[in-house]
Amino acid sequence: STSSARSPEFSESHAVNLVQNFDWQNLLNPDTLWAIFRVVLYAVAGIVALRVVILIVRRVLRRRTTAQVTMLVTKGINYAGIAVIATLVLVELGVNLAPILGAAGIVGLAVGIASQASLSNIISGLFLVSEKPFEIGDIIKTGETVGIVESIDLLSVKIRTFDNVFIRVPNERLANTQLTNITRYPIRRMDFTITLSYAEEMSRVERLLKDIAVGEPLCLDEPEPIVLFRDYTETGATVLFGIWFQKSDYIAVKNRVFTEIIARFRAEGIRIPLGNRALYPG
Repeated sequence: STSSARSPEFSESHAVNLVQNFDWQNLLNPDTLWAIFRVVLYAVAGIVALRVVILIVRRVLRRRTTAQVTMLVTKGINYAGIAVIATLVLVELGVNLAPILGAAGIVGLAVGIASQASLSNIISGLFLVSEKPFEIGDIIKTGETVGIVESIDLLSVKIRTFDNVFIRVPNERLANTQLTNITRYPIRRMDFTITLSYAEEMSRVERLLKDIAVGEPLCLDEPEPIVLFRDYTETGATVLFGIWFQKSDYIAVKNRVFTEIIARFRAEGIRIPLGNRALYPG
């Protein structure tokens, strides 16, 4: 208890002695001030030059390659530039880098052995960039995760789901599992599976579904919409109704066509079986 009571007093007196015994005249020496100025100048100039180089490289790569390649290259330049600036500052301060580099090598070896998973993620990330299964802005599905790709880094891919949840997926997992790129192509097909009563006239249903596709401006005329009678079931006949659309119109097409099918079936008196009963929509 005695030592703990004296420790604040000892620390305060120790700090006062350090301030009093500091060689303030040497700090104000012109050579010392010039050395400090050079160190600050090198650091500031290096950071500014690094930012300019990254800006130029980013503009050039954006016109010639994908967003993920641009991101990885600029991050690599940024890390390398910071290392060079730190080295120049240490050299200007007169620090002997040999012991630091030796210690860094030992630490790097230990970290490398302990972080084999990170190394595997880095290698997997390079494969993903070279193979290009998806790009920033694409909507992908991996496992139960569906969302928009926001960034592709050395260790992981950042995904934002449609309910605005941030998900980090390791590169190794994406490289070793099945992945679906929902928006890879500019157009895609949306399928509606409809069960109809056997009492319905199938040719009339086919004409009605095609008329819905023609009347919806977001549906493409080419490729043509598909009406395919697929199977006989205990409750009725199943029909596949497929329409093509621009991938950016997914939600609008889904809602509008679904609503239109219900409305037109109700207006035309087309029955949808439910168990042993045939119900009219609505």
